[in-house]
Amino acid sequence: MTREEGLAAIKQRVRNRNLIKHMLATEAVMRGLASRFGEDEEDWGLAGLVHDIDFEETADDPERHALVSADVLGEMGVAEHIIHAVKAHGDKVECETLMDRAIVAADPVTGLVVAAALMHPSKKLAEVDVPFIMRRFGEKRFAAGADRDRIRTCEAIGLPLEEFLGVALTAMQGISKDLGL
Repeated sequence: MTREEGLAAIKQRVRNRNLIKHMLATEAVMRGLASRFGEDEEDWGLAGLVHDIDFEETADDPERHALVSADVLGEMGVAEHIIHAVKAHGDKVECETLMDRAIVAADPVTGLVVAAALMHPSKKLAEVDVPFIMRRFGEKRFAAGADRDRIRTCEAIGLPLEEFLGVALTAMQGISKDLGL
């Protein structure tokens, strides 16, 4: 599956614009991480892009989240290692690869970065820096939905939290127009 095919599939299955933006942000973060580690940016980006393709469909049955995605992606011919990463992000399989561990941390960090941008009067990612995000990271009420424990799993891929946040922020700043930020 190409990125264009993945994006078309998302636009066909996902109606919520903010969810699509989240998926685009996760794609960007995964591409940034792939670049940082010398991995395949297309594969890692695709995993981030399609990781929540079933989110709306499984909203009332979260136990099925990521499993429905795996079925849909399998039918579309997506490579098994990408499907495994999608299932790993949904806690349906153990993390086995660097990509698996990366997507677990990348998924929630997007919400933290977006919340940081929305704190600024300009509402622009360009105004955000890593020290600002680090200061807010410990505040439980700030971006409460961004699971800090999952974000901290960045250490399992060999990145200290501050460096991981820098990769995520830079990646998302690179697609700020697509995110409306």
